[in-house]
Amino acid sequence: MYMNNNKRVIVFSTPTCSWCRKLKNYLRENKIRFKDIDVSRDMQAARDMVRKTGQQGVPQIWINNYPVVGFDKAKIDRLLGLK
Repeated sequence: MYMNNNKRVIVFSTPTCSWCRKLKNYLRENKIRFKDIDVSRDMQAARDMVRKTGQQGVPQIWINNYPVVGFDKAKIDRLLGLK
């Protein structure tokens, strides 16, 4: 469903987060499919996110279950094999 060359990509975001929109637009521009989870509506996902990273901030992107907190483009590119 949201695999990219065997990479599972999940974005944790909220509708009001401008960096979340930038991250999702960046992924779409690079044709990266992802599952988007709105943590303002899914409390279980929000708890899972905090338990894994210790961070409540969004966006968070998990690539093959490896979390990246924030829109860290260099790290995201490296994990996705972009550029």
